[in-house]
Amino acid sequence: MERSCQDWMSTLPEELWDVPLTDLAIPGSHDAMSYCLDYNSPLVPSESDFFRLLDRLFSCFTRPAIFKWATTQDRSVEEQLSMGIRFFDLRIAHKPNDPSSDLYFTHVIYTHLTVVETLSSVATWLESHPKEIVILACSHFEGISDKLHISFISSLKKLFGSKLCPRKESDLTLRSLWASGYQVILSYESQAAARYQELWPAIPYLWANKQTAQGVISYLDWNKDLGRPEGFFVSGLNLTADRCYITKNPKQSLRTLTFSNWECLRRWLEEQVPGSDPKSLNIIAGDFVGPVPLCSLVIGLNKKLLRKNAVS
Repeated sequence: MERSCQDWMSTLPEELWDVPLTDLAIPGSHDAMSYCLDYNSPLVPSESDFFRLLDRLFSCFTRPAIFKWATTQDRSVEEQLSMGIRFFDLRIAHKPNDPSSDLYFTHVIYTHLTVVETLSSVATWLESHPKEIVILACSHFEGISDKLHISFISSLKKLFGSKLCPRKESDLTLRSLWASGYQVILSYESQAAARYQELWPAIPYLWANKQTAQGVISYLDWNKDLGRPEGFFVSGLNLTADRCYITKNPKQSLRTLTFSNWECLRRWLEEQVPGSDPKSLNIIAGDFVGPVPLCSLVIGLNKKLLRKNAVS
């Protein structure tokens, strides 16, 4: 079980305050809001017509399966923050035929919590933790018109205000961000973001799309050999099961799959190193970040930077 690491950035050794965030090891939450999926919500439009028909005819079978395999987290956003998560994978959409401008998070189906009320909780948490920095990666944006983008971005600017770190900021160290009062790096995966200095471009997410730990590790090691991307990037430790596997394993869930593969992933994770070297890692995201001790392991990797600096 993960312990609280709610103020880990402010308690890092001072030698790391001048290391860019892009070189630190930062814990992340894959599909961070899937803990509050709405069992009775419609499927997102990007799901296939066949699956939509299947869901309409046999919802008593499809809905439990969706819930078991689309739920990737079981802790609230506030709990994830308090455990040390600083990167949030947020998939955002507008429900079809919804006359309101309310936006929801998605993973196959929609959440019951809205985006604005959730991010308001994040803003409140940051008020109480003024030296913690979060990276919010907003993506997908199904069913969102240009008008809704403008309205949503306006809400984000109002919500976080001077906490938003502009993308032109070149000194992304903790010391510099604290001095400027910046606490939020907001990545917005849409062309609508280009005209707003407060919004950052999409952050690459290395997703293996594999259902075994070894498959994930092989993919991430292959990417390490190619060299790390510039700036922020995410290495996803999350597993993925295809529909054939789900059908053949009715008693399993993403939770059981994650737990059964965790030891192998943990051993690989402990060997990783943050920093600027081509094979270094930055943000490391996973599923079930409460029951699985991802945060403490990822945060602990930053000690290797101290040893590295001492040798050099």
